Amino acid sequence: MSQWTSDELKKIEIAEELKIASFRHDGTLRKPVIILVVRVGDELYVRSVNGRTSAWFRGVQSRHEGQIRAGGVVKDVIFVEEPDPNINDQVDAAYATKYRRYAASIINSINSPDARAATIRLVPRSHVS
Repeated sequence: MSQWTSDELKKIEIAEELKIASFRHDGTLRKPVIILVVRVGDELYVRSVNGRTSAWFRGVQSRHEGQIRAGGVVKDVIFVEEPDPNINDQVDAAYATKYRRYAASIINSINSPDARAATIRLVPRSHVS
């Protein structure tokens, strides 16, 4: 696995939205879905506002690999579930700060228990030939 560059982190952090697509079993990408993304330290996180039952989240669970696009960055990633409540508290705060100009209902939805249970850390994937 590799790490995000400083430039990638900055570009994705300021992006309003992120397009996420998981790989199917045959290696093709599913249709991208637009979601909200936050940065905590040198890590990037996304959540499914509809929890673990949403279609894109279920797709992520099949191979745990996909591709993201945000802020001019296109990157293959590994999807890693984040169960740590302390990290999830930091993700809550990051969502509340980044998207504070939106209605409170949006923040409440993205920080709900169902959404917290569907928190994914995006890890850049190294290409191995």
